[in-house]
Amino acid sequence: MSDRAQRRALRDAYRQAPPDAGVYLIHNSAAGKALLGSTVNLASLHNKLEFARATNTTGVLDHRLRDVAGAFGVGVLSLEVLEVLKVTPAMTSAEVLSDLATLEVLWREKLGPDRLYAR
Repeated sequence: MSDRAQRRALRDAYRQAPPDAGVYLIHNSAAGKALLGSTVNLASLHNKLEFARATNTTGVLDHRLRDVAGAFGVGVLSLEVLEVLKVTPAMTSAEVLSDLATLEVLWREKLGPDRLYAR
């Protein structure tokens, strides 16, 4: 297989594989609280947090974290993936979002409001 054909095959495989979707916490070690959320692309969220750290900017962060990151630095934030949703090719975008919303509610109940930022 030529290099060009191999690159094409890798690119096609990448496009067919859906990104990991799931529920996450962004911990704030300075305040002892966390932001609970869900996303259809956990890798993108991770990359945004890494970009914020590398550039020491808060523009890519959720608005609820910007003041804390501005005051204490982006280094006080860490990402924890709580649950990865198994996305199948048969699932519609609406089904994925609905499942993520349900998982987020279940995690919110499990963790309790004392540890979390308000919605």
